[in-house]
Amino acid sequence: MSFNIALSGLNASQKQLDVTANNIANVNTTGFKGSRAEFSDVYSSSVFANAKTVVGNGVQTAAVTQQFHQGALQSTNSALDLAIKGEGFFVTSGALTSQDRTYTRAGAFQINDDGYVTTSQGQYLQVYQVNDDGTPKAVSLDSTQALQIPSVAGKPTATTKVNESLNLPANGTAVDPANFDPTDSDTYTSSTSVVIYDSLGQSHTVTQYFMKDSTATTNPNTWRLVTYVDNQAVDINGGTGTPAGAVLEFDTQGALTSQTPATITTEALGTPGAGVITNGADGTQTFSIDFDTITQYASAFSVSSLSQDGSTVGQLTNVDIGSDGLVAATYSNGTTVNLGMVAMAKFSNPQGLTQIGDTSWKASLASGEAVPSQAGIGTVGSIQSSALEASNTNLSSELVDLITAQRNYQANSRALEVNSTLQQTILQIR
Repeated sequence: MSFNIALSGLNASQKQLDVTANNIANVNTTGFKGSRAEFSDVYSSSVFANAKTVVGNGVQTAAVTQQFHQGALQSTNSALDLAIKGEGFFVTSGALTSQDRTYTRAGAFQINDDGYVTTSQGQYLQVYQVNDDGTPKAVSLDSTQALQIPSVAGKPTATTKVNESLNLPANGTAVDPANFDPTDSDTYTSSTSVVIYDSLGQSHTVTQYFMKDSTATTNPNTWRLVTYVDNQAVDINGGTGTPAGAVLEFDTQGALTSQTPATITTEALGTPGAGVITNGADGTQTFSIDFDTITQYASAFSVSSLSQDGSTVGQLTNVDIGSDGLVAATYSNGTTVNLGMVAMAKFSNPQGLTQIGDTSWKASLASGEAVPSQAGIGTVGSIQSSALEASNTNLSSELVDLITAQRNYQANSRALEVNSTLQQTILQIR
């Protein structure tokens, strides 16, 4: 009996050594969660035995439980390195069309050759689809998809409108519009420029020239506006003069009172038309000029806003992941696209998760089903970009446990040796 008891103690000590050694081996593994060996005594007796004198039958390993307490966060230089400050898990999938989900705390993600964000083992990071305002369309693991970061943004969009807010100087030098020459700054009062795009995404520079009209007889606060694109004159439909331009009239308080034509729209930029577009893009393109605010005050010429609604093809310049998991990509054409929201999951009993290696787990009957959630809501925790969660193993504690396990092993070995000696003594009795 004592032989089996000592042997069970050896097995338990070996199990504790194995668990401790595994924890120490993974002290630098990102997202690793240490384990703890838990033991229970073995006790059995018949109904007729004297319970007061029954000796236990040794020890057995009750469970090796995972410890999911928070590991330390370490800063990195990659925006795709993600750490969770809370109890949640990242959701991954082994294939683009697979519904088989795995869960991990190791957030060292990277981009594969198809632009998908994956773990180092090729598992695809899952995200919720989002609306234009960044809110998730559905918080469900069945509706998640692999996160893909396109290197380019959309197709080109031809400019149709230029919006601007500006002030024209009331004390600016008045000139005769008939003498206008874009190469001579003395023939106009002020100017400003903006870049627009054609249907192929090629850029063109629009320059607007403002002239305080010295020939105006009824209103001295009269201005002429003419437009050039790529240094070529572009007429304004319904305008006056050569090139045809718009007439702007202000009152004595500096407010716009009259605009001719009422809608400032250019002629076609191709041929027939201004002949500016010659690269095969849509030659019928026109654009309008809309003054959000325009004044004539006795201050310097100033432009407070100047924008247009066209765009060219954008190259990826930055990826930002917020604490709520929203992934936003910024492109060189100035557009920002919300690509998705990092899917999070939590479990009622994380210690029941099934380990599958590579710092990943699967749901089991013991853990319960994965509960989908958003980062920053409840105990699932928030996401920190450019950071990784280190192993939660405490090396000092593990070394102490290692010494303890070693002493236990030695003690049980001694018990086994004593038992063997006693048996040998009995066998030698004559």
